[in-house]
Amino acid sequence: MIEQYFQSMLDLLAALPFVESSNVNLEKRGDLAGFIRGEVEFQDGSSLLFFRELIDLRLPLQKIMYAYHYQKVDGTLIFRYDNTAHHRSVSTFPIHKHLRGGDVTSAEVPTLERILREIEEFILQG
Repeated sequence: MIEQYFQSMLDLLAALPFVESSNVNLEKRGDLAGFIRGEVEFQDGSSLLFFRELIDLRLPLQKIMYAYHYQKVDGTLIFRYDNTAHHRSVSTFPIHKHLRGGDVTSAEVPTLERILREIEEFILQG
């Protein structure tokens, strides 16, 4: 079952025309759990510098740990979603989103597809 999740992630990355390249490491941790680490570069030079997920597919699906860090080619942060427990004032603690300029806001647990669609919008506005 985790293999299907892994494959759907790889298929998504391969299908998007604005993805220039990706390097994804998949680590199976049982039939229903896995750890994913990767980097994705986009046609405009920006990158999802790192994304990582510790996923448990038992219902309901849980992302035990995640981070998605998107930045410009010069290293400037565009956004980062994570669930590190360090912004207690955010209403969705520990789930939050870091924005350009250092602000932190509440967020929902994102999917990789949602992250990539947000990146696509940023690139198109470019």
